[in-house]
Amino acid sequence: MHKIISDSLKKLSFSLLFLMACSFCYSQNANNRSDFWKHVRFGGSLGFGLTNGGFNGSLAPSAIYQFNNQFALGTSLSVNYYKFDDSKFLAYGGSILSLYNPIDFLQISAELEQLRVNRSLGTGSLKVEDNYWSPALLLGLGYSNRNFTIGIRYDVLYDNQKSIYANAWLPFVRVYF
Repeated sequence: MHKIISDSLKKLSFSLLFLMACSFCYSQNANNRSDFWKHVRFGGSLGFGLTNGGFNGSLAPSAIYQFNNQFALGTSLSVNYYKFDDSKFLAYGGSILSLYNPIDFLQISAELEQLRVNRSLGTGSLKVEDNYWSPALLLGLGYSNRNFTIGIRYDVLYDNQKSIYANAWLPFVRVYF
């Protein structure tokens, strides 16, 4: 079941990236380069999670295309680090995100993330190391002004055995210029 979801997420990610690339190419051919770049915003997010004896931190620079005052779509690169007792996770990858502001101060977000995880569990002769791909579907809600959003998001695909995140609920800070 997990493999089917993972394969579907990969296909969806590829399809969305392909569509974004096509729209970018179209904008270049339509002689409206300046219009396209007026709608592109750069920034990213910073995430963290604290648990009893653990820490999770993430950094994700990104670029979004602001279609109008309510809707934006973009991509992001991501680096995550998680440490809990003797366990360590390092994850890197990318994501596709959408941002929707139904009213000025409220932002709803959805982010499809695919991470390559390198993890080390335990110490000494009990130490186990492995590498794998981990998908995440993060649905978020936050307080926003045009450039700054602070909120919380939930990983719908959270797997407590494989996820880099300490738990499914993750606070975030997102900034765009």
